[in-house]
Amino acid sequence: MKKKELKYISLRDFTTTSGYFYPKFELSYQLFGQDLNTAPVILVNHALTGNSNVAGEKGWWNEIIGLGKVIDTGNYTVIAFNIPGNGYDENNDNFIENYEDFTARDIAKLFGLGIQKLGINSLFAAIGGSLGGGIAWEMAVLFPNLIENLIPVASDWKASDWILAHNKTQLQILSNSSKPVHDARMMAMLFYRTADSFKQKFNRSKNKEQGNFNTESWLLHHGQKLENRFTLSTYKMMNHLLSSVDITRNRGSFNEIANQLKCNIIQVGVDSDFFFVPAENKETQKLLNKAGIENSYHEIKSIHGHDAFLIEYDQLTDILHPIFQQPKTKSLKNKKIRIVKFGGKSLANGEGLNKVLEIIYDKKQMMIKLLWLFPLEGIRQIYWSKFWTKLKAMKIMKGYLNRLRTIKLYRMAILIFQMNMIL
Repeated sequence: MKKKELKYISLRDFTTTSGYFYPKFELSYQLFGQDLNTAPVILVNHALTGNSNVAGEKGWWNEIIGLGKVIDTGNYTVIAFNIPGNGYDENNDNFIENYEDFTARDIAKLFGLGIQKLGINSLFAAIGGSLGGGIAWEMAVLFPNLIENLIPVASDWKASDWILAHNKTQLQILSNSSKPVHDARMMAMLFYRTADSFKQKFNRSKNKEQGNFNTESWLLHHGQKLENRFTLSTYKMMNHLLSSVDITRNRGSFNEIANQLKCNIIQVGVDSDFFFVPAENKETQKLLNKAGIENSYHEIKSIHGHDAFLIEYDQLTDILHPIFQQPKTKSLKNKKIRIVKFGGKSLANGEGLNKVLEIIYDKKQMMIKLLWLFPLEGIRQIYWSKFWTKLKAMKIMKGYLNRLRTIKLYRMAILIFQMNMIL
């Protein structure tokens, strides 16, 4: 899958929680998979140094998002926004210097407003790693009816004391170093991996060209790499946003806030995470259980620490598979869509197909939303062609016929549409 072009949404009259007013605010985003309004939608929130390019050849999560992957772009529409100011759109006008006026909650609100402006009424899932997971938590509170499945990965609903301490140290480096982004990134990488991960990767080997240890050259490389694509204000803002994650701030206790949540929460932690430590996730699970919120906790086993959510793809796939293998079940139920299945006999000849057309037309007139199932066996090609031609002539699809999808599933073709709008 090729990288998708950036798209843009303009929002008007946006005010941050600190009171800073924007008469106009531009969001950039990318879409992958199915067209909007033809399939369930999944929102993917990127982490601190990530971007909206989540799938495709250079997508940073292309091991789990794509055709045939656990988040199958053949079944879903995937949308990913850029956190404003991350610089991925290469538009200098969109850089944010007054980063302290923003919080993770502001970003969550912007994403939610962007979703609404695109005409998306519900998200089958909102998933994000690290900072992206924290923003997804904030969205679940701000827009309680939007998300069906909330999936924070290596993340939590608040910045812990440990993360706050880390980010304060980052700020000191960013404010005082002669190579602020470079040096801060080097220090942060120690929190994203573990001692065992370093030993397995380097084992005290040396870089003969540079004359130093490979562990040192690796850290220098990552410092230089981020310095090449991040401005100082961008890095400061991302760290600040991470520190601001807290769904309870100025709202009340966690139990009070949790009672507003309407989504199923699937936490994914990492047993060796030195950043969002798993003990915090397990404590969150206890709080959710106490509040009576549908939730589960899963754990990646790895020596690689926080970055395991970008490394242990097989484990992550196994954890996510039960969630994404049946994308439409809950959505269909919520939308009160009826399922109609036609047997082979009713479709075996021209008379049967004409009867089917009458039924479809009647339901269309009644504005009933339906999922139609047509078996592949027993339908001669000549009759199927005639049926398709007549369906077109009836103009049932109101111009959306080209968006129909036929999916082979257990020797059955599933033709999905609604009588008044496309799913």
